[in-house]
Amino acid sequence: MGATLDNTADVDTPELVRFRYRVAGPVRRALAYLVDLAIRAASLALLYVVVALASGGGKRFSSGVMLIAAFVFEWGYYVYFETAGDGRSPGKRALALRVVKEGGFPIGFIDSVLRNLLRGADFLPVGYVLGVLTMAGDARFRRIGDRVAGTLVVIEARAGLASPLVLSPPVTADEVAGFPPRPPLSLSERETLELFLRRTELTAARREELAETIAPALAERMGVKVQDPVRFLALVHHRATSGAPVQRS
Repeated sequence: MGATLDNTADVDTPELVRFRYRVAGPVRRALAYLVDLAIRAASLALLYVVVALASGGGKRFSSGVMLIAAFVFEWGYYVYFETAGDGRSPGKRALALRVVKEGGFPIGFIDSVLRNLLRGADFLPVGYVLGVLTMAGDARFRRIGDRVAGTLVVIEARAGLASPLVLSPPVTADEVAGFPPRPPLSLSERETLELFLRRTELTAARREELAETIAPALAERMGVKVQDPVRFLALVHHRATSGAPVQRS
């Protein structure tokens, strides 16, 4: 019997850590779009009032400025927020959605530009009909822009559902000496670390093998050295997610 179609997608990262994402369907994505549309409309309306007051009622000047602003808001809004907001526009954040690469990586500037430029094709013939039909025919609910850019829109797990990770032995000040107060990790990287640390079914040898593929790159980025890769990843996660004081040795 063939595999059943559902709204989950398994993604294997290069570090051989598997994510299971819940992909977002058309309804939830449409709601997020409406939130973003309302924000853009309100911002343009406010800008119009400001420009009209500043120009003393000059209609030609106001119209020219508003045309430019409308273009920037239409094509720059999503690119800015998806790039700076780790794949989340305000509407996506409100609906707990995020754009990620198909390999589980954070979305980049070029990825966002590609998927948003093709919103024009998804809109055809009117009201995103082609985009909705394309999503309905895809197991991962990807519209045309997602397929070209290699992206997915996923539903984020609500924070706070899992019990906090507890390090044993506790973190000491000597262990994190030289670590930045907040390691430069994206949300996806923090999720990868947490998933790795919660995988209690791994053997010690397998855990060590996986840690050795991840730890060196993080250590180089942070400018620190690795002694115990597994412990190092636990320390990085602790520093990235907790503001709790460390023990003095």
